[in-house]
Amino acid sequence: MTAKSAFLTAEWRKLAIANYSIDADLLKPFLPHHTELDIREDRCYVSLVGFMFLDTRLRSIKIPLHSNFEEVNLRFYVRYKENGIWKRGVTFIKEIVPKRMLSFVANTLYKEKYETLPMSHSWITNEPFIEVEYKWKKQTWNSFKIKAEASETPVNINSEEDFITEHYWGYTRVNKLLTSEYGVEHPRWNVHKVIDYKIDVDFGKVYGNTFSFLSNEIPCSVMLAEGSKIIVRSGSRI
Repeated sequence: MTAKSAFLTAEWRKLAIANYSIDADLLKPFLPHHTELDIREDRCYVSLVGFMFLDTRLRSIKIPLHSNFEEVNLRFYVRYKENGIWKRGVTFIKEIVPKRMLSFVANTLYKEKYETLPMSHSWITNEPFIEVEYKWKKQTWNSFKIKAEASETPVNINSEEDFITEHYWGYTRVNKLLTSEYGVEHPRWNVHKVIDYKIDVDFGKVYGNTFSFLSNEIPCSVMLAEGSKIIVRSGSRI
């Protein structure tokens, strides 16, 4: 099958990831049609992810003032069987960005769930450590901060880190009977060993009452992936 054209290219860098174990029934109303939850060792995950888009281009064109920006999202993991083969992907509860045009295009044309909010980030390297923080404001400031080793190591095959980072499809719930699918390409990522973290997020206010309990939950794992260049391929409907 011929690969679809590259819709978006960019770098995704310094991905701060907090993973929570959640009752699968809470996610079923958000499932795109034709997909099912992707479970690892009887655990259903939802992840808070903060990272930077760098050198972002649409159809190879750099859009002024929209090349470098933060994103924070809440996502969960799904799979879709096509021609007998499972395709593992992610579905987003919400994606937060600081640029109104990004939200307008994503929500209007692609039925995504973007929201525009004030955002900031900081990356501080003080060998042998690195500190990464993402902040976003919805009435009050929310933040996700990680302290980790500055050195990088490869992700171990079949590890929890492997499960969380190695999903190469995105699925969007267009309506009850229609799902949008797009492919994401990137090499396997390296990770930084997390030393400490702090999460100060009002999940209910930002992501809705379904997820309000996460404000008081301790994540089952926290990761910092270095990231890489990525390609998002043009989508299709299923």
